[in-house]
Amino acid sequence: MHDFDLHAPEGANKRKRIIGRGQGSGRGTTAGKGNKGQKARSGGKTYVGFEGGQMPLYRRLAQRGFSNYPFKKEFQVVNLGEIEKRYAAGETVDTISLLKKGLIKGALPVKILGNGELTKQLTVTIGALSASAKAKIEQAGGTSTLVGTTESVAGALMRNT
Repeated sequence: MHDFDLHAPEGANKRKRIIGRGQGSGRGTTAGKGNKGQKARSGGKTYVGFEGGQMPLYRRLAQRGFSNYPFKKEFQVVNLGEIEKRYAAGETVDTISLLKKGLIKGALPVKILGNGELTKQLTVTIGALSASAKAKIEQAGGTSTLVGTTESVAGALMRNT
């Protein structure tokens, strides 16, 4: 054996199985598709949930009520306890500073919740704020302003550049 004699190991390269090329090939006549029927024909596919022409289950069941799922608002949540750890007194808390300090990521809007204690005086300018968070910020001597309830990180970045 030589260093330059490169080849794939035995069994690594298999021949493609050719079907529908006559009886002698061993894969002739029905070409592995069984006998007759829709699935044996070219282009004979059915859709998901097809029940052979019977009314499908998803159409037999009644559609009732209303789902708010397509209209729900998702927020990135930041608790006051985390803000207390990462911010010094007198700093401004907004989406850009939260992003820089690693408290949020992505393009979802941000909401600050009142979990934890706040002792520092901070200026909070954010998209959404819980009532308990607002009360704790004002109790610590800070101020809070809302900047459009659905402002995302991407929107704040565009506004600041």
